[in-house]
Amino acid sequence: MRVVIMGCGRTGARLATMLSEAGHEVTIIDWQVSAFSRLPEDFTGATFVGNAVDQDVLRSAGIESADAFVAATSGDNRNITASQIAQHAFHVPRVISRIKDPSRAEIFSKLGISVDCRTSEGAKLILAIERGEHEVDNSIVLHQYFA
Repeated sequence: MRVVIMGCGRTGARLATMLSEAGHEVTIIDWQVSAFSRLPEDFTGATFVGNAVDQDVLRSAGIESADAFVAATSGDNRNITASQIAQHAFHVPRVISRIKDPSRAEIFSKLGISVDCRTSEGAKLILAIERGEHEVDNSIVLHQYFA
């Protein structure tokens, strides 16, 4: 599977590494070269410097042949905008957006974007731990999106 990831912060870098290790073709975009230092030295994916809200940057990074696009920056607005561009302008089959605000997450989920809202999921996990239930295996979450 060909995956384009926007944002090489902790989440984006970890996801890019996991997907690359699983054999997926990964391109990760960030507007700061220094962000790529979060990737391991043996990272086999591609890195691309630029603003992933810019359609020309997305084209140059290979969005037109992507099977999936993940918006994983720390900014909800950037993630939402880039996800909409990937979904509507480039017709990427699978678009996943990291959104911190639960209200926004609900709205964009209804618009057909797969949403990762750690705020809501974190609260649910804390409640599950408090009740003595088992923790969620993050590899299951990864498998849901990229199987």
